[in-house]
Amino acid sequence: MEMFASRALVSFAFLLFAAVNGQAQSAYPDRPVKIIVPTAAGGGADTLARLVAARLSERTGGQFVVENRPGSGTIIGTRSVAIADPDGYTLMMTQTSLTISQAINTNLPYNVLRDFQPIVNVALGPNGLAVHSSVPAQTLPEFIAYAKANPNKLSYSSAGVGTASHMGMELLKSATGIDIVHVPTRGTGPAMIDLLGGQVQTMLGSLPVMLPEQRSGRIRLIATAERKRSPWTPELPTVEEAGFPGFESGNWTGILGPAKLDPKIIAYINQNVVAVLDTPDMKERLFAIGFEPIGNTPSSLLRRSSAISSAGPKSGIKNQ
Repeated sequence: MEMFASRALVSFAFLLFAAVNGQAQSAYPDRPVKIIVPTAAGGGADTLARLVAARLSERTGGQFVVENRPGSGTIIGTRSVAIADPDGYTLMMTQTSLTISQAINTNLPYNVLRDFQPIVNVALGPNGLAVHSSVPAQTLPEFIAYAKANPNKLSYSSAGVGTASHMGMELLKSATGIDIVHVPTRGTGPAMIDLLGGQVQTMLGSLPVMLPEQRSGRIRLIATAERKRSPWTPELPTVEEAGFPGFESGNWTGILGPAKLDPKIIAYINQNVVAVLDTPDMKERLFAIGFEPIGNTPSSLLRRSSAISSAGPKSGIKNQ
């Protein structure tokens, strides 16, 4: 009887070990994967994150969920990913502001090149310059003349200090000599709300976010910020065409994870996102909202994200 009990105990222990070991080695992902968006809901990164998360869930059978963590010009949400466990269950969908912040700040609580692992460049989104419908300007030259005739009386919204929408407008101010006041918000969505409500008069931001509001008549796009005309608004001249050579302000959107992420997980996310972006319906969906799908290698995103951040602080603009 004792021998039987001993064998039964050994068998039970073996089965328990096998079950636990099987759980430990279960296929990724075996629980929800959070995709942190360090801006408020409604912006370009948020829109892309929700589209990609839904398609990844369908394709893999896993659960990919989006969590917005806005604040401090994307620093709050970004830091939460930098310090997360590198287990693949906390990722981030972010944009050009990640590298801009690194370039203009000396006191960030993370380092872009040290604390993050690039996974995939999801899409490129052009920026556009829009004015509130109350502004009597149909073109960029007319807006510049209007701003110069009303110094310090106009204001612009942005997704936050150090974001692409902020730095792009500051670049435009420098190029054109206009003087307008910066009103930072917690993301592209809130910035657009301020513009739609007339609390500010202009904004340089994500063209995909602006296009639907342009159709509503509440705002008016007067220029795009790429070097060539956008296929979404071929009738709209670029800032460069309006007389300011070399002006360009675009926005990449990519997925990153914490440093030391398992290469197998990196490959898994990259391959599945690339496959999702390559489907005809996804291409059509992204084009409809103003994004150009990319879907390349982690090293390609690394080159793009390190181009600005490795330059170091070179601006007097601080994230305060």
